[in-house]
Amino acid sequence: MKKEINHIAIVRLSALGDIVNASVVLQYIKQFYPNIKIDWITEEVFAPLLDKHPLINDVITLNLKKFKKDKSLTLLQEQIQKLKETPEYDLVIDMQGLIKSSLVAKFAGEKRHGFDKHSTRESLAAFFYTSTSHIAYEENVIKRNCFVVSDPLEFEISSDMLLTKQRVFPFTKTFTLSKEKKNIALVIGASWESKIYPIELLADVCNGLKEQFYIIWGSEAEKKMAHKLSSLTPFTQLAPKMTLDELVSYISSMDLVIGNDTGPTHMAWAQNIPSITLFGPTNTRMIYETTQNIGIKSPSKVDILKINKNDFSIKEIPPQIVIEKAKELLR
Repeated sequence: MKKEINHIAIVRLSALGDIVNASVVLQYIKQFYPNIKIDWITEEVFAPLLDKHPLINDVITLNLKKFKKDKSLTLLQEQIQKLKETPEYDLVIDMQGLIKSSLVAKFAGEKRHGFDKHSTRESLAAFFYTSTSHIAYEENVIKRNCFVVSDPLEFEISSDMLLTKQRVFPFTKTFTLSKEKKNIALVIGASWESKIYPIELLADVCNGLKEQFYIIWGSEAEKKMAHKLSSLTPFTQLAPKMTLDELVSYISSMDLVIGNDTGPTHMAWAQNIPSITLFGPTNTRMIYETTQNIGIKSPSKVDILKINKNDFSIKEIPPQIVIEKAKELLR
């Protein structure tokens, strides 16, 4: 018999790719609890991704990054007060598993659930929960997300459910794209330099496939990279500057997405769009591989408990392998 739960909050503060991967749980919660209200607590910068989601009741934004930068006690007090003013939740679920996210959960509600001390890198976080779940930290990220939510709510999210999932985010905007060629988005940036596939090798991919490529950029540095890539191949054009919800619709319009281990690439899986994710210092634990969403890993070995940000082995992935996989996905 299911618990009587009417209103919950999910804590997932950052980053973009992690929020994208975590959001898949919404449809399953609603499947088993059709009348439940779901609030989401996140960093302010990511609110545009969640604000229009039909399954989210309310998005509660914090600005902890600004507090960390400014060291303002007044700002911290404002954030804590905002959490204390949230509704009386039946349960607050921390999907992030960090000390800061567990503290957010503590201020947001009396009943709090998260990963146990053996299931997260910051084991002290478990001290602030009233109940916990155990799943190995080395396990697939999507499976971890699903388990830490479904376990306290007493239902199961199976592999078949993930393989047949609905699109995670709503489609809010249409774009004019090529009708003569396949439309492929290139995600050229990443949070670390060692996660970035070299521009010269991406140009080889574009020249090998000869389809229409759209380069997604999110900063001036990435825009410069995009211009450099365009100078090396005639098959690319820069994507427009977009909000997060526009980016979701843009990704959803593509025939294929090729990119680094970062948020916009993960959006392809979330939106049921074919994708190739390129891995160097991280590995395919970060995605849920399917017949249309695949990862290509460099030769290096990865210790997920101690990531080596100086592992630049992603440059060892041959463009020809990317080209061959892309052709398979585009058939």
